[in-house]
Amino acid sequence: MSVVTRIAPSPTGSMHIGTARAALFNWLYARHRGGKFLLRVEDTDRARSTDAAVEVIFHGLNWLGLEPDAPPVFQHARADRHREAVEQLLESGCAYRCYMTVEELAAEREKARAAGRAIRSPWRDRDPPSGTDAPFVVRFRGPLEGETLVDDLIKGPVRFQNRELDDLVLLRSDGAPTYNLAVVVDDHDMGITHVIRGDDHLNNAGRQSLIYGALGYELPAFAHMPLIHGHDGAKLSKRHGAQAVGEFETMGYLPEAMRNYLARLGWGHGDDEIFSDEEAIAWFDIKDVVKGPARFDMNKLGSINNHYIRQAEPARLVGLATNVLNTRGVGLDALSEARLERALPLVRDGAKTMPELADLLAFAVRTRPLELDDKVLALLTPETRERLARLAERLKAAPDWTVETLAALLKDFAESEGVGMGKFGPALRGVLSGGSPAPDLVSTLFALRREEALGRIDDALSRPA
Repeated sequence: MSVVTRIAPSPTGSMHIGTARAALFNWLYARHRGGKFLLRVEDTDRARSTDAAVEVIFHGLNWLGLEPDAPPVFQHARADRHREAVEQLLESGCAYRCYMTVEELAAEREKARAAGRAIRSPWRDRDPPSGTDAPFVVRFRGPLEGETLVDDLIKGPVRFQNRELDDLVLLRSDGAPTYNLAVVVDDHDMGITHVIRGDDHLNNAGRQSLIYGALGYELPAFAHMPLIHGHDGAKLSKRHGAQAVGEFETMGYLPEAMRNYLARLGWGHGDDEIFSDEEAIAWFDIKDVVKGPARFDMNKLGSINNHYIRQAEPARLVGLATNVLNTRGVGLDALSEARLERALPLVRDGAKTMPELADLLAFAVRTRPLELDDKVLALLTPETRERLARLAERLKAAPDWTVETLAALLKDFAESEGVGMGKFGPALRGVLSGGSPAPDLVSTLFALRREEALGRIDDALSRPA
């Protein structure tokens, strides 16, 4: 069977991390089976759906690298098709017009709750009144006996007692189709073979299965993923930190790291923590998704992101770090860009996010004369100033500016002075970095180059004691 999966978010806000994982699992399964991955924008709630939120969905999927295999389907544009399906259900007797008023519905709801049963409209078995223009909704006429089985690929067989499934509304009084009806018709028309989504939709699967049968549609395979919880086991919420895909992009995580980490939330391949897209596609099977909730761990995400930072192309990282610095008001000229590029391989291993990488690179792009904090100034005693002046002369005369030469020069200088590096190293680091994080002294000197390093030392020594 040719597999077709889909992601169907509502454009009513940010793209939640749970939606991103659902998109990833649908994408992985479609790729694993050589099928298609589609996108449907469920924008029937016109009051809350916005163009900006639609763009958030497109951008989020694009950033994650989960491009659909066909243009997106917009659900609201298919309202006529949904109403056509409702007419089919009315004609077959699987739906009926319900004229209950708001007050009557409230009363029925109370009776149903007290009796422990589903809501049943008195119009279920009553002919429509003749010659009336009273408002009505169209309800599904579900079976009153028996059970509906959903053979879920993740959870296994799930049984719903039909008497507990109410006659849900298919068409509102204003003619607008409802979610459960629209989803069934759209999934059928799009050829969706596997509905992979969060288990908060599991109860819908029973109702939708009945609608599939009433319309004569072939039932897709259902797979309901457990929800994502926070590190403490509670349902993921704002108190756990970031939740939206855009937040993770802004926080400086790489999309390949997000794909790798999200794939591990509820699925895995043995003890493998790091794997490529190609490996994930080859290994992924929806039946291997676990039944219990996954826990979102920011520390583990940071560790995985660090791995991908270390693997990324330098030019890409330079661009991303430069963007972060620009947002901080740090402009780069050609010389500072060159220093940043030289510094990158010296510091990248210590960064878990792009802002952290920008922090580690900031020393290389600071503008002279550097502002020195009180801690650095306190290190610049008269004795240390004289020693740094002598070191500057040695650096000025260095035959070349390689890591090997600089390491040997610093060692020889310390020996000639009869002191350890601790007598001048902290002060040298301070005047070279201005107190910003920086790598070891040799790497810092190498990244800055001779002219910049000597200029920063001279600036510090020229300050009044």
